Amino acid sequence: MRIALLAPPYLPVPPKAYGGTEKIVSLLAEGLVRRGHDVTLFAAGDSITKARLVSTFPQSLGNSGLKKSDALEPLLQYEACYRRAKEFDIIHSHGQYYSLFGARNLGTPVVFTWHGSFYSGEVPEEKRDTLRAFADLSFVSISNNQRLALPNLHYVGTVYNSLDIAEYPFVETPTGDYLLWIGRMSPKKGALEAIEVAKKVGMRLQMAAAIDPIDQPYFDKEIRPLIDGVHVVFHGELTHQMLMTLYGNAKAVLYPISWHEPFGLVMIESMACGTPVVAYDIGSVPEVVDDGVTGFVIDTYAGIDGLARAVSRIGEIDRAACRKRVEKLYHKDRMVADYEAVYKNVVGK
Repeated sequence: MRIALLAPPYLPVPPKAYGGTEKIVSLLAEGLVRRGHDVTLFAAGDSITKARLVSTFPQSLGNSGLKKSDALEPLLQYEACYRRAKEFDIIHSHGQYYSLFGARNLGTPVVFTWHGSFYSGEVPEEKRDTLRAFADLSFVSISNNQRLALPNLHYVGTVYNSLDIAEYPFVETPTGDYLLWIGRMSPKKGALEAIEVAKKVGMRLQMAAAIDPIDQPYFDKEIRPLIDGVHVVFHGELTHQMLMTLYGNAKAVLYPISWHEPFGLVMIESMACGTPVVAYDIGSVPEVVDDGVTGFVIDTYAGIDGLARAVSRIGEIDRAACRKRVEKLYHKDRMVADYEAVYKNVVGK
């Protein structure tokens, strides 16, 4: 098949550090090429891929909130893709509302994967209105929970995100005596709650996070005063190898999110290394974490006490079971095959 992948222009594909969407687009592009497809990737010029790279921008635009609020620049990349629509059997757009405009009458089918929430109160209502206006187009959800916020969209499949598991070494016996929190430094990601849990159970907390400029005030006011370098250690953004060391040697990863996260790569990265996850039962968490087998899924009403009780039981979890779940459900080859099936179904219709 002749497949166009349309990525956001803010970060390179794959990302140099933080960038969940770009990680998925990269795995998908490389996997489709391996399966013999003719793949064109529309992405920033500093991307690296075996697909044919087409770039409107020689460098990625940057991941700051200010850049993301600029509607015009990304439109140039989407227009470049749509102008060449007849060259492709299908176009797959990842997570940009602007790419909905102009997609309906191309003559080439377009499928859309969003890597964010659709829930009221978690995304501006004008974005939900935009999705409703294009509800007849083809959408691929990344979890069943993601669909619940806008069930009337035309979903053509659910495809879970994935990992290149070979890049995540399994650690059967961790050497660290700490809990771990990893994510973007945003209130909804639960950094403050993770600190509270670690204090309650008397364990050290390691933290690694990207800080978007829009989230800097939250970090400075709520999180920075609690970092002492002993009980709470903050690393900022880390290389992949440093993250693997932190993941693999942690007793557990804390994931006390307060939003309907549609997937959450941190959870499967942790489990791939053998480290169980302790998380609230919101969003995709109950789909990704097998409660009592690869971690503990805690009712949000149980709060910090519930999370702390789960941490005290973390020794009950078989770390090998964590790895096996990722190998079975979240392997990159499965994701690529699932998307390939979606493409064939949409093109066939």
